[in-house]
Formats: sequence, structure tokens, C-alpha cells
Amino acid sequence: MLSVVSVKSHPVMHRLAPVALLVIAMCSIQSGAAIARSLFDVIGAPGTTSIRLILAATLLLIFLRPWRRPVTRQAWKAIAIYGVALGIMNFLFYQALQTVPLGIAVALEFTGPLMVAMFASRRVLDLLWVALAVAGLAVLLLPGGATTEAIDPYGALCALGAGCCWAIYILFGQKAGSGNGTQSAALGITIAAVAVAPIGMVDAGTAIFAPEVLPMALAVAILSTALPYTLEMMALPRLPTQTFGTLMSLEPAVGALSGLLFLGQQLHGLQWLAIGAIIIASIGTTLTGRRRVEPAESPVHD
Repeated sequence: MLSVVSVKSHPVMHRLAPVALLVIAMCSIQSGAAIARSLFDVIGAPGTTSIRLILAATLLLIFLRPWRRPVTRQAWKAIAIYGVALGIMNFLFYQALQTVPLGIAVALEFTGPLMVAMFASRRVLDLLWVALAVAGLAVLLLPGGATTEAIDPYGALCALGAGCCWAIYILFGQKAGSGNGTQSAALGITIAAVAVAPIGMVDAGTAIFAPEVLPMALAVAILSTALPYTLEMMALPRLPTQTFGTLMSLEPAVGALSGLLFLGQQLHGLQWLAIGAIIIASIGTTLTGRRRVEPAESPVHD
């Protein structure tokens, strides 16, 4: 009896396990972002970006040891662009979190991969998803659209800028990850740290290395990079691209819930509807697109 149950349940567990890993990864990312937000009052957003990238790069270099295999000159070009885009993306996203609720910042940033997926298809149906995404953005951004208080323009621009960097990250991350896999991820994050961390070090000084800062910064590095990166690498080979894209579309909602649970950020009904519109547009693009962008073998974005 036990063996029969085990045989029957195994296929279900085989399908659900990578889905669960990806959901945990998304929750980990947004939990890390919430903890990072609490560090802003101590070392500022640039300082938080710096110490997170420094610690994340250190962890990946120690555990992945990317120097063990040679990298071609062509691959180095893709890795360099991917790494710089990753660093700027993190910097802009944390700048946005200073004035924009986490869920809204994630939704605005999510326009980057959404546009990549839309541009990869030429179907007329995709115009519907574009219109739905634009409507959601309008509700979030236009004064009086979702709440009596307009979203801070600087924070919104930073979140949208992070989305543009996310799009570059996806495109060049695919090229960097092709044939290099986890090696390109470790090298890319190291380049991101070298490119962006000095800004935070100038802004916050040696405070980013203070004993009271390092434990929380290490938690951010693990939750936002090391843990979700590991979980993604376990889930990606076992998930169809379509399923992966659909699940990733839920990230704005996960961000909004994390902002509510960890930071007490209340969103209005129309803001939730706007985030839902962006999620539906992303899911629609994933399910109906003629060509799909394969997920890069690289760490998660934020």
C-alpha cells in the first residue's frame, strides 16, 4: 500500500517542488528588500546597495570559485554589461524604495521584463497586454489616480530606470550565462559591486562596515541573492519556460504583501487593481507570446 501511494504521489511532488522553490525564492527576495529598507536610516540607500553587493559577491566568489574555468573575450563583454546593468538596477531600485512603497516599486520595475517579453512577439493580441500594462501604470503614476497622494516622481523614475536595467540584465544575462552558467553570475555580481559599491562607500563611509550593520546586511545579501539564486538554479532546469514566466509575474504581488507585512505599507484598492493589471499583462504575454525569452542562468534581479 505504501509503495503504491509513493509511486502515485511522486509525479505530483516532482511537478510541485520546483514551483515551491521558485515561490520561496520570490518571497526571499522581497523579504530581503524589506530588511534593506530598514537599513536606509542607518547607512542610506547607496550604502545599503554597496554592502549588499560586496557581501553577495564575496559569498558567490567563495562558494562558486568562478576562476576555475576560462572565459572567452566575447563572454567577458556580455558578463561586463550584465554586471554593470545588475549593479545600476540594484542602486536605482533601492533609491526608489526610499519614497515608493515596495509593491509599487516592484510593479514599476517589472515593466522591464514585461517589455522584453512583449517585444519578442508580434501578435496583435499583445496590444491588449500592452494596453492593460499601460492602464495599470497610469493608475499608479497619475496624480489622484490611485490615492490622494501622488507617487513621488523621483522614486517612480528610479523604479522605471531599474526596469530598463532589468531588461538589459535579461538580454545580456542570457548571453553571459550561455556556456558559463553560474560562473557568469558570480563574475557579474562582482562587476556590479566594483561598479556601484564605491558610490555607497563615498556616501556612507566606513559606517557600512559597522558591527551593528553587518548582520542585517548579511541577511539582505543572503535573502536577496544567495538563497533565491540557489533555489532558482534548482528550479529552472525542472520548469518549462512558460511556467517560469507565469510564476515570476506574481512578483509584484509578493512585493506588495511583503511591504504590508514587514513595513506596514498600506495600499489602496485601486493600487492593488493596478498591480493586478500589470501581473495579468505579464501572464498574458507569457502564455500567448510566439517567442519566449528563456530565463537567464543568473541570480535574481533585486
